[in-house]
Amino acid sequence: MLEKRDFYIDGAWVAPISGQDLDVINPSTEETCAVISLGGQADTDAAVAAARRAFDSWGQSSKAERLEALQAILEQYNARAEDMAQAISMEMGAPIDMALSSQVGAGSYHIGNTIRALKGFEFDQMLGKHAPNDRILYEPVGVAALITPWNWPMNQVTLKIAPAIAAGCTMVLKPSEIAPLSSIVMAEIIDAAGLPAGVFNMVNGDGIGVGSQLSAHPDVDLVSFTGSTRAGILISKAAADTIKRVSLELGGKGANIIFDDADEKAVVRGVRHCFDNTGQSCNAPTRMMVQRGSYDSAVETAAATAEKTAVDLASKQGRHIGPVVSEVQFDKIQNLIQTGINEGARLVAGGLGRPEGHNRGYFIRPTVFADVTPDMTIAREEIFGPVLSIMAFDGEEDALQTANDTVYGLTNYVQTQDPARARRMARKLRSGMVEINGQSRGAGAPFGGYGQSGNGREGGVWGLHEFLEVKSASGWSDD
Repeated sequence: MLEKRDFYIDGAWVAPISGQDLDVINPSTEETCAVISLGGQADTDAAVAAARRAFDSWGQSSKAERLEALQAILEQYNARAEDMAQAISMEMGAPIDMALSSQVGAGSYHIGNTIRALKGFEFDQMLGKHAPNDRILYEPVGVAALITPWNWPMNQVTLKIAPAIAAGCTMVLKPSEIAPLSSIVMAEIIDAAGLPAGVFNMVNGDGIGVGSQLSAHPDVDLVSFTGSTRAGILISKAAADTIKRVSLELGGKGANIIFDDADEKAVVRGVRHCFDNTGQSCNAPTRMMVQRGSYDSAVETAAATAEKTAVDLASKQGRHIGPVVSEVQFDKIQNLIQTGINEGARLVAGGLGRPEGHNRGYFIRPTVFADVTPDMTIAREEIFGPVLSIMAFDGEEDALQTANDTVYGLTNYVQTQDPARARRMARKLRSGMVEINGQSRGAGAPFGGYGQSGNGREGGVWGLHEFLEVKSASGWSDD
């Protein structure tokens, strides 16, 4: 069992001042795999103070210095890829092959995209030809609190750390206490890369403790949070008294709209995407909406795809899905599957209980419901597990009305061979992202949503802007 009680503060590993032990549970085995400390107010204060001291110099660092730091971090990150994959697989249940390729790969992808965005970014810009003596100056916000989730640990950590460094901010990271081991590896990576002391700090803790302390801290200038909508609301309220900036990436309930003319792989692709990462993705296409002429065949295909989806230990190699992250999540998903049955949805694959061959671990049967109606709980609540809801629609307006009938607005998906229809749908869907015919968004595209899916944008140049203040200066002369 690993003992990882120390925090990373002011360029060194330090023992907690007011910590208490917490077991980290391997979701494949339900056994303790590590022990960490949950920090207290004194630990939070020490980390914030270190970041505040470091900001005086790092906030004035050059673009070249920041690029050098990010390049060094990327080099160290790639060298530790296997260690990072093992940590992620053990702490949150991603199958080891998927952990290495997708989970760890997302981190190097985002660091690289930030480097590219920074190279092309000008922190000193002319307002316009009409005002040659006015300048727009982009400056770092200050001390940033970075609060990250357990489902895609390095995806979210790097989407915050890299642009914060690029912008000239200093930071305190509070990773999820459920999956903290990968962030401990990340702190080791940053230490090895030689980032100046105090620029990056990490304190483990829970939302009630360190999370709330950072959100309300008077010396924190920005909170960047990814997680549940419920927690995002609490963070916003805690931050309000100090008028600090809050950037939120929250939940989703994505609609995958499949028209009669969709390509033959659209349904299989949609099911696999829904089940990817064991359904633990905020942008998962969990509402499959199928035009009525193709509905029956889509249900049959989706059920068959679910039945073929293998479930196994995260430590095993191969193409399968692992467990969900915790007992709390397991119980929540089981309750929502039961609710779907109780409310009259037709269960066509999966269902309650663990998959055959698993009597231990937080494993969920890949589940598909058909004949779901928009008012059902499983059509409205974010389940965060391998559970797909299928419903029928008649035409574009019907599809749009149902897809937009949600408090969320993160990612929607459109499947059609009619380019004009695809464009119409993309413009009218109320979400921060729309993916058409399985085409992934390009490197550096902004990630974020509408409504209760949050108010921030991460990735590429948009990720830089989250950590920058805008200053307008007149009477500027370069003489």
